[in-house]
Amino acid sequence: MIGVDDAATYLSVPVRFIRRLVFERRIRFYKVGKYVRFEQADLDAFLEAEAVEPVKVAWRGGRAEVA
Repeated sequence: MIGVDDAATYLSVPVRFIRRLVFERRIRFYKVGKYVRFEQADLDAFLEAEAVEPVKVAWRGGRAEVA
């Protein structure tokens, strides 16, 4: 299990963003006493859930169309 600082480093985001995710309960976390901890598998699952798949765009007549 890793702490907030290490989770921020792992995800390459500021600590404040991690704390906001916890506050909004958008990421799985564990309370150990007064400390917030994460499992690396939960951080990986968060990244996978937030992934956006690319789309192919075709230009026709000066307008973009999703192909």
